Amino acid sequence: MNFPEEFTASITASLGAEEAQRLFAALDSSPPVSARLNPLKLSALPNGASRRAAWCDEGYYLDRRPRFALDPLWHAGAYYVQEASSMFIARIVRAVMDDLRIAGRGLRILDMCAAPGGKTTLLASLTGEDGLVVANETIRQRTAALVDNAVRWGTGNVVVTNNDPSHFQRLSGFFDVVLVDAPCSGEGMFRKNPEARAEWSTANVRLCAQRQRRILSDAWNALRPDGILIYSTCTFNRTENEENVEWMAREHGGEGIPTEAFLTNPTTTDCLSESHPPHSDSHAEDYGIVRGAIETSGRYDIPTFRFYPHRIAGEGFFAAVMRKPDAGDTARAANPKVSPQRRSVFAELPKSAPAELSRWVAEPNVMHFAQVGDSVYGYRSTTVRDVRAVAESLTAIYSGIGMGQLFHGKLRPAHSLALFGGLALDAAPQAALTLADALDYLRKNDISPELFAEGLNLVTYDGLPLGWLKRIGDRINNMYPKELRIATL
Repeated sequence: MNFPEEFTASITASLGAEEAQRLFAALDSSPPVSARLNPLKLSALPNGASRRAAWCDEGYYLDRRPRFALDPLWHAGAYYVQEASSMFIARIVRAVMDDLRIAGRGLRILDMCAAPGGKTTLLASLTGEDGLVVANETIRQRTAALVDNAVRWGTGNVVVTNNDPSHFQRLSGFFDVVLVDAPCSGEGMFRKNPEARAEWSTANVRLCAQRQRRILSDAWNALRPDGILIYSTCTFNRTENEENVEWMAREHGGEGIPTEAFLTNPTTTDCLSESHPPHSDSHAEDYGIVRGAIETSGRYDIPTFRFYPHRIAGEGFFAAVMRKPDAGDTARAANPKVSPQRRSVFAELPKSAPAELSRWVAEPNVMHFAQVGDSVYGYRSTTVRDVRAVAESLTAIYSGIGMGQLFHGKLRPAHSLALFGGLALDAAPQAALTLADALDYLRKNDISPELFAEGLNLVTYDGLPLGWLKRIGDRINNMYPKELRIATL
């Protein structure tokens, strides 16, 4: 055991000596491996899946850690490798989303600190095709992974932005749900990231807490009246967790919500930790989750949830859920204040373009296409107005479905279109590959032309698209993006 002295003292004071030692032992053990299925693409369990995560229907533990880069299904977006504790966000969002819906549009969700995209993809599945997820990442270098994961997931309802949280003043009251999975001191990830132990200090904890409060304040402004703020960290200390929630209740009027909806037992209970077997009632403690409550001046307390690695099969995690008071401002909830447009983003397409673009999607009647720069993008018609408001107010890196580029009236499809869950699978001949050939395709190695039809091909593995390839006689043009290719071993 090699933990900072002040950290061990703090944990011991909080949990008591016996339980603290159990936590320290867990932080020195091997972490469990978990993944979340993409309901748009995969209904069967991935290889090695052993048991379900109790708080997320799509989450599974794996009996071993495979080399995910050598699984074509991972490249196809069939699942996302995600830490199990953080999947509890799914339980929270499912519990509140029906009460937040406004007639005529889907939910607008902001993932304020989004990279690399685990919670973004989770939210994109939950909100559905009529909803919109804005995934923001402040650090530009981290947006590439965020875009890649959004594209791979294939829901087409994500806008990736690269903005400081303060820039969301331009979208005051715009979002129904805001998730702030804040940068933190990372105590809960000590076993997955041993370097975090060396970087930990009480000074850094205080610095993180100050930064978290600034992000929370900016996020609160972007939240509509009666909207829900979810605050989460992967750390244990009260300074970054409960004290920040208390501050939000005191300074911004954050209110609690009823907790019954979070405590409903899932359809299966075969994945509870061995030290916490299932009970007959339906409390979060059944799963090893420690519940708390922050008192407010409102009707309900703010519920909190703590995940400890010695209690559950997962890493350290904290989450709190609070509602923004509406003050009778229902009109603002339906019609948020959006700052005047800074610029025009969408350009008109040639009149012949919609017919060409429509043949590439399974449901063209629900799609809207637009020119952005030299590329064409597709959006659900129900979200295009919201996408425009976001893209013209913030720095949007990617949005919707990148369709590709038009040349002489014909579309040269982008890689992102191949991974879109709404792709028309008959838009090009399909080439179903074996595992060996699929890995050669993903490595951009030579592949026998005899496997493909002349012209453009949709490359698939196990029924899921991987990308495009063009055969010209005996020559192959592998269109898989070179920056995504897997290394040849």
